[in-house]
Amino acid sequence: MASLGLRARLLAAFVLLCVVTAAAVAGIGYVKARNEILQRAQDAAVDAMRDRLAALFPLATDAPGQDELARIAAGLHDTNSSAVAFFRGQHSPGRPAPPPGRRRSGGPPPKPDLDEADIPAELRRTVAGGTMAWQRVTWRGQPLLIIGAPLLIAEPDGTTRNSGIEVYTAHSLLPEQHSIDGLALWAWLTGAAALVFAVVLATLATRGVLRPVRELGRAARLLGQGELRTRIAVRGADELADVARTFNDTAAELERHVEQLRAMEADARRFVADVSHELRTPLAALTAVADVLDEEAAGLPEPAGRAARLVSQETLNLTGLVNDLIEISRFDSGVAALALNDVDVAELVRATLRTRGWTESVQTDLPAGVTARLDPRRVDVILANLVGNALRHGEPPVSVRLSAGPSSVTLDVRDHGPGLDEEVLPHVFDRFYKASAARARSEGSGLGLAIARENARLHKGDLTVMNAPDGGALFTLRLPRTTDEDLVERDGGAE
Repeated sequence: MASLGLRARLLAAFVLLCVVTAAAVAGIGYVKARNEILQRAQDAAVDAMRDRLAALFPLATDAPGQDELARIAAGLHDTNSSAVAFFRGQHSPGRPAPPPGRRRSGGPPPKPDLDEADIPAELRRTVAGGTMAWQRVTWRGQPLLIIGAPLLIAEPDGTTRNSGIEVYTAHSLLPEQHSIDGLALWAWLTGAAALVFAVVLATLATRGVLRPVRELGRAARLLGQGELRTRIAVRGADELADVARTFNDTAAELERHVEQLRAMEADARRFVADVSHELRTPLAALTAVADVLDEEAAGLPEPAGRAARLVSQETLNLTGLVNDLIEISRFDSGVAALALNDVDVAELVRATLRTRGWTESVQTDLPAGVTARLDPRRVDVILANLVGNALRHGEPPVSVRLSAGPSSVTLDVRDHGPGLDEEVLPHVFDRFYKASAARARSEGSGLGLAIARENARLHKGDLTVMNAPDGGALFTLRLPRTTDEDLVERDGGAE
């Protein structure tokens, strides 16, 4: 039941409730009506039997023969019953019952031809003890009410005694059975009508309940997709209307908070971008000063020379941080763009290593002839960051491996150090995150890997990291060999 939908569960609950209620009412009514019908028929038959017995009193003789027993039996039966009298092994002659099927449809039921064996032994014992009794039985498929009574003889002193004569009447209950069968049919019809009514009622009820639920689900999906202006129409004043109002209030409050957060985020990004740009001019002057200090540091006394070298290094670090912040602000504002060219990827990797003096320190596996349409400057930034991190934080050998498929190229950069802790892996590409617990102290800003992944995604590619099975961190850069614009142009030219 739990695996069914809400509509199916509501429908099943309504149908079950209605059917159980209808079945209980119809069943109780049927049983009560059946007992009432049988009781009335029984009371009427017993009263008629008492009246006929009163007409036979007093008896002409206390030792009746066959003819007298027949007369007594004839005085007890009517159109819907037959009678038989017993006295010391004798009984009144009965009539043979008509064969099955001979009775005309709609006519009276056949009168039973009772024999001594047809009368229940318990009833015979009760009547023989001098008490009038009755019992319902089934005789040859026909329901009967058998009533037995002893006949009394008046004594001269006004008392009565049992004559030993037993009389029994068999009253047919077929009319009552037909009435009971009709009640059962009406009970079944009532149950069927209740089932149909329950299905219709449940369908209408579930439709009224599920419509706002579906609207709520649709609105929640839209809200989750960023449609913060989504609202639900409030109908009525019931619990579902309260839910709709609560949803609308929650959505409005969420929209207000999100707008505030977006405004604060935009202000923060604008502040970072403005500060970074404002710092470029003084940093340019400081960089020139740092270059002079580097040249003069060797000739200065040791404390002054050490201070000059420290100022020069920190100026370079500050310049790198400002440049990284400016680059991040371009990504955030959506103004970062690609300058695409058809490049030889292997040659691009060699140029990156050669420019930074890493050719002897890095092992390469660079198949020739692999070309792709890329932005060389941004790919150079990605590779420089990955290889530089591997050389600074990992252990040799550091390797760069190039592989190509029909639609993409893959560059694997790995070292053979201890790798990254499992709790560090999900945060490697977070901004300003430094894996100080897994690596040596980093001198970077914590933006390099974040910028590298943004550059990869700008190419419609991706940058991932994992620990290699045999040790070391493995960074994988996947880039498409062609851009969407190239595909559009190629399709247009084919036409």
